Amino acid sequence: MAEIPEAFHDLFETDTLAHLTTMNPDGTPHATPVWIGYDAADNRLLVNTERGRRKERNAAKDPTVALSMADPENPYRYLSVTGEVEEITTEGAREHIDELAQRYIGTDYETPIQTERVVLRIRPEDVLTESSA
Repeated sequence: MAEIPEAFHDLFETDTLAHLTTMNPDGTPHATPVWIGYDAADNRLLVNTERGRRKERNAAKDPTVALSMADPENPYRYLSVTGEVEEITTEGAREHIDELAQRYIGTDYETPIQTERVVLRIRPEDVLTESSA
């Protein structure tokens, strides 16, 4: 298991978007921008989504994912992670989406929830960083 370098933890404290890639059942990749959280104590990336969305369905069938994010202030400073979704959980998911919404848009999450919120807990296996420019 790889660690997220502390020098990049600040990316999880701003409104930096991540791009999550999961694998479709036919083997093609599916990439989507996501709000991202980080559990530093457990070294897990946290993606919140709604039950039944493509990324959740894909991760349930094939837990291998890739994720990248670039510093909005310096796009040459980035974090790229390959890992595995080790858990898809509803525990704390509603609170987590409100926490992310506060960070990204400054209010609680107000979009109607069609099913239920889930958190994809991603264990980093390979971490690549760059901080040049």
